[in-house]
Amino acid sequence: MNKTLAERAAQELLIYIREEGLVEGEKLPNEYELSEKLGVGRNTVREAVRVLASRNILRIKQGAGTFLTDKPGMVEDPLGFSFMEDQRKLVTDLMQVRLIVEPAIAALAAQNATEKDIQQLTLLCEEVERMIEEGKDFSEKDRAFHAKLADCTKNLVMKNLIPVICQGVEAFSSNVSEQEYRQTVETHRNILMAVKNGKAVDAEQAMSYHLLYNIQRYKKE
Repeated sequence: MNKTLAERAAQELLIYIREEGLVEGEKLPNEYELSEKLGVGRNTVREAVRVLASRNILRIKQGAGTFLTDKPGMVEDPLGFSFMEDQRKLVTDLMQVRLIVEPAIAALAAQNATEKDIQQLTLLCEEVERMIEEGKDFSEKDRAFHAKLADCTKNLVMKNLIPVICQGVEAFSSNVSEQEYRQTVETHRNILMAVKNGKAVDAEQAMSYHLLYNIQRYKKE
């Protein structure tokens, strides 16, 4: 199979997916239909699908068809964190990266968040508080809160970058004191309020305080 032809067909298939507005998890047309739409042979379609599957854009289910993945183009561990031996240093380094990036994200979120964004942030903030009150692991909702902030920036890179570097958040969901629970609730509220009121400087400062507190706590463990 001509690799260039397969790559070109893969690019055309990506364009088709975008233009048709296919959503995550949606099934693609069969090989025959795609062959007609793309103007190439079925073997080329098959190779194009394999190219996109290797990039975690498509998922092939035997006997069921081809589907858009839940997180197109995103792999579970794109930076190879799981293969790094010094996991403690990794967490510290991730937090340093977050301290560089996330305060600016909070500021951008305050400038660009829509009413719907703020409603979703508020809901996530409340869910974190509820899980803390119930003594449940709130790490997933905490990550979702930070990921939503990145989404509020309307920056396409930040939206995909933050879920990767926020793996460091997981280290802070266990062995947390009551005071530290209160700090999480308070700083999340402060960040949310600043974003809601469009105060970029306040949002930036609240995020910096939140992350610095977590870094200091982790260093004491």
